[in-house]
Amino acid sequence: MAIQVFKPVFDVEACLSQIRECLERGWTGMGFKTVEFEELWKKYTGLPNAYYLNSATAALNLAFNILKSEKGWADGDEVISTPLTFVSTNHAILKANLHAVFADVDDTMCLDPDDVVKKITPKTRAVCFVAFGGNTGRYEEIVKICKEHNLALVLDAAHMAGTRLNGVIPGKEADCVCWSYQAVKNLPTGDSGMICFKEKAYDEIARKRAWLGINKDTYARFGAGSYKWKYDVEYVGNKYNGNAVMAAIAIAQLPHLDESNKYRRQVAAWYMEKLSAHKDKISFVRIPENCETSQHIFQIIVENRDELLQFLNEHEIFPGVHYITNTEYCMYSYGKGTCPKADYASDHVISLPCHLGLTKKDVYHIADLVIEFVNK
Repeated sequence: MAIQVFKPVFDVEACLSQIRECLERGWTGMGFKTVEFEELWKKYTGLPNAYYLNSATAALNLAFNILKSEKGWADGDEVISTPLTFVSTNHAILKANLHAVFADVDDTMCLDPDDVVKKITPKTRAVCFVAFGGNTGRYEEIVKICKEHNLALVLDAAHMAGTRLNGVIPGKEADCVCWSYQAVKNLPTGDSGMICFKEKAYDEIARKRAWLGINKDTYARFGAGSYKWKYDVEYVGNKYNGNAVMAAIAIAQLPHLDESNKYRRQVAAWYMEKLSAHKDKISFVRIPENCETSQHIFQIIVENRDELLQFLNEHEIFPGVHYITNTEYCMYSYGKGTCPKADYASDHVISLPCHLGLTKKDVYHIADLVIEFVNK
């Protein structure tokens, strides 16, 4: 049987029970389930605000749009970001008419604080930290840099649902945290996300901008008296709101998140048991001791990465590559050559299957094939 890089597992009965409630109430759009999940997520993370959206991409777009307008940034102002991420991260910066300046990564695959400092200019307004694979890297140093240089901090937490740093879920120190519950993420739905602003006023703006700029959403108008149909439009917004069906799945999945992440870390430990004896030919992503990672992905760095991919495919193992450096894409080519460590990782990293459907036997089988290949 083929083994995929990702395979989400759902509590089917719990999901169906939650969705059934939506259908029986006749309310599948934004509303009672989205509000319920927002409250559960605030309790789980300890963050003060949470607004449920249709994707983490929408969250990132809102984050930079609102921070720019509310803080008075100008077109062309700079945000320091990583080139080693899914394009949503850096697209969000450009969509706000800001300029993405790329800083290199370190051995955690997260932003290297030393290079971040080198990339700060008088036009720098923010840093976007991507918690790659759920890894916090040197996040605490990035927080310190932002405070010292009066920079906003956006935490792209698409991979890090359940990650803890020093026993606490990070984010309170960021201006905004953007989460993903996309189909194969650690807390999977069909597709959805969450935006968590530190400032309540920004959360309120996000709720308007995500609903076409309308100042009162459909759920808020429900039962609001004789004028419940009336609203004003304050912004040229987007339709970024989440819906009750996706939120219902998220509510059903949330109780399993910590246990699921624990199993992901066990999968990673099984890989390390087999592969760590071959450090002369295989490198690993460093996870700091104070980080309890969500382990969204498990990566190794090898020579002849593309040949290894083909070899594993021939044995019905289908890994992934996360990610090709964004500077390889034509629209970000202006940053080409500025981040050599990210460039190297882009050419040599491979994401081995890491999900709840894997057994120890599966992991050992995959690891044995990797060892066979690197020792040819």
